[in-house]
Amino acid sequence: MKANKKKVFFGTATALVTPFRDGNIDYAALSRLIDIQIDAGVPALVIGGTTGEAATLSDDERYELYRFAKECIRGRARLILGTGTNDTRVAIKHTKVAESLRADGALLVTPYYNKGTEEGIFRHYTAIADECDIPLILYNVPSRTGVNLGLGLLSRLSERENIVAIKEASDSVDRLVDLSRLSDSLTLYSGNDSQIYPTLALGGSGVISVASNVFPREVCAICELYKNGRVGESLKMQQKIIPLCKALFAETNPAPVKYAMAKLGLISDELRLPLAPPRESTRALIDAALWDMQK
Repeated sequence: MKANKKKVFFGTATALVTPFRDGNIDYAALSRLIDIQIDAGVPALVIGGTTGEAATLSDDERYELYRFAKECIRGRARLILGTGTNDTRVAIKHTKVAESLRADGALLVTPYYNKGTEEGIFRHYTAIADECDIPLILYNVPSRTGVNLGLGLLSRLSERENIVAIKEASDSVDRLVDLSRLSDSLTLYSGNDSQIYPTLALGGSGVISVASNVFPREVCAICELYKNGRVGESLKMQQKIIPLCKALFAETNPAPVKYAMAKLGLISDELRLPLAPPRESTRALIDAALWDMQK
């Protein structure tokens, strides 16, 4: 087993939304968002991931988004590009583009809908690892994909030098405990903003976050306080953001977080179908959570 692989980042990587205006990517808003994130101390940004509505981007849009983000970041933060899909050939194509741009890593969601067998998923990820040298971060989100990456499968995949980490979004603390056994060969990142502190306590290295789109300093503080031994303060900050986390996932992400960002004047509240604006009840939850966070 390959041990002690280099970490892509420690702390918070914001899974950045893709702002739209009049049906097109709003690059002016995206540039502002990137600067806000970096000014807040966020060490890494995920561009073109599931929160970035990658499923409804054309290839041309996706690659232009990659290039624009690379130019805007200018080495001020780690760049992780979302390159996963349920077609292995297409995922390889996206990942090769990410590699050509010298991104710091690629985030690969588990193939969805066609739901490969364990052997099929193993071959999917190893095919990408064989074709691309860029560090690969696996993304396990069974609520969205219908597939849960088993520990045996992850152990096999962790043997690959460039499969370096996993973003875990399964809601199970037992699962986090199990994944901590692979920590020497597979860096663990929380995929749930509500589980940052438990992930850190179990040897994880941070979070790939949705909530940091709206409160980057507060989400970063959970990781930085923990890293600096101020674990009680880290826990208090985790507790503070729980109502926000619940509100942002009351409906399918990223509809709630885009509404929250629009309320804060950061972007236009525009989504691509089949996503739709949040219901009135969800908007009320988000409004209350924003109010509480700004007290």
